[in-house]
Amino acid sequence: MTTYILRHGQTDYSKRYLVNGDPAQPIHLTKEGRQSLSLGWSTLPLHAVRTWLTSEFPRSQQTASLLMGVPTEDLVIDPRLNELDYGEFEGRPFLEYAVWLDGHGSGERPTGGTESQRDGIRRMLAGVLAAVERPGPRVLVGHGLLASVLLWHQSRSPKEVMPLFFPEAPYVEPIAVPDDKLPDWITALMSDLDKDVPEGRADRGGADIFRIGEGSAVATVDSVSHSPDQKDLPDA
Repeated sequence: MTTYILRHGQTDYSKRYLVNGDPAQPIHLTKEGRQSLSLGWSTLPLHAVRTWLTSEFPRSQQTASLLMGVPTEDLVIDPRLNELDYGEFEGRPFLEYAVWLDGHGSGERPTGGTESQRDGIRRMLAGVLAAVERPGPRVLVGHGLLASVLLWHQSRSPKEVMPLFFPEAPYVEPIAVPDDKLPDWITALMSDLDKDVPEGRADRGGADIFRIGEGSAVATVDSVSHSPDQKDLPDA
């Protein structure tokens, strides 16, 4: 059997690169986000899917429900698949959180938050692994950070160390992982998380400007329109 893991469709927050880690916020798909679900209709074995799983967030449940074509009560909702808790950065531009993360590292919790980046990734991976216990094929609709971590792992080079930032995951593009490979993926990623947590750049004074690839955005964003001179983000 296979688990198909995908990021929800576009929202007004993700379009403007504002972060949202609070499932109580009523953030839903944009018109473009709803239209993009045609990609899922053409790439997922919709008639064969036996289990649909999502986080507690409205946007992921809406994505799954529209793909399913049935009411959301048929969804399996797993809080472990929730987006990262951004604490004091809730609702603010991702750039602000990225600068903080670059300075403090992946093992520290932001003020008002309940978890570090590493804590959040570990939680999400546990939710993915638990999905295998349910009938397959299965579709799991999650968030940007989870999809980005899995895409990074899928294309990583030997001995590559888990980065602080990941390339942004596309919307509604399934990552298909067979049941015989998924536990190995999770084991390898959990092992990465068990290694020493990279330190941040706080001791460097914050004078540096870091860029990621042209036009690319770091992951963990649920995904403020930036003017051309505002696209400086911490090094990936």
